[in-house]
Amino acid sequence: MTTQAVEIQILGKTTRVNCPAGQEQSLTEAANDFDQRLHELSERTKVTNTEQLLTIAALNLCYELREERKQSVSDTSEMEQRIMLLQQTIEEALLKHSASKA
Repeated sequence: MTTQAVEIQILGKTTRVNCPAGQEQSLTEAANDFDQRLHELSERTKVTNTEQLLTIAALNLCYELREERKQSVSDTSEMEQRIMLLQQTIEEALLKHSASKA
């Protein structure tokens, strides 16, 4: 897999990062989102120490990711239950239909 070096800017510092070819736009958007989050977090918390700010941001992102994963599992479970109920309803309707023809 080929990689492409992309320059991103986080908290005013430019960094070159390698990413898979074709993913440059996604990386740039992610970097911009992260930079925006850091600026907002800094304003909200008044934390100016970069290491502390990055640690808090990382914890927030990990928390959000965990919540999204839990929601995804819950949504998948709910969808599976709905599909099973729908399948059961269809099977019952087919049985009633075939019984009424007999």
